[in-house]
Amino acid sequence: MFLQCYQPVHDKLARYCGSLAYGIMDTEDLVQETVLATLKHFDSIREKHKLLHFMMCVAGNIMKSQARRKKFRGDYNEKAFRKLESRTGDPEKAMELHQLYLAMNKLPAKEKEALLLFAVMGFSMKEISEMQDSGLSATKTRISRARQKLRELLSDPEEEKNNIVPNSIPVLSRP
Repeated sequence: MFLQCYQPVHDKLARYCGSLAYGIMDTEDLVQETVLATLKHFDSIREKHKLLHFMMCVAGNIMKSQARRKKFRGDYNEKAFRKLESRTGDPEKAMELHQLYLAMNKLPAKEKEALLLFAVMGFSMKEISEMQDSGLSATKTRISRARQKLRELLSDPEEEKNNIVPNSIPVLSRP
């Protein structure tokens, strides 16, 4: 029963975990821990059609625990960067994505989650507000604040000092 429910959502969960785990832990480890934790509690899930939402919450909780443990370690993760570089095939693009993911790890958890669900996973604002158990306006505010904080984190102080507008700062908007 679990596998029948899990197989259709595996790819979405893996993509979400990849974005969520960047620089903190290995994506495959997060997916495996999430599947294991979900399997343990599968019988208690009443709405099996919301399995993906449940698993995203589990992954988020696992990441919060990992982030607490990793607070005092450095930011740069060579393995994560090399994985990005191999996927993109372009070291410059990989470095930009690397910086973006590191900046996202500095966002408050709810803002990061909302932005990932919207920009990376493609959920609607309404779906995100249901997943986060909050109002629609609160979800819109979280996403807006997350984008603004990313702009600030990714902007170059030299460019601002010289009144130069950065050429391209990724703000994670949908294509």
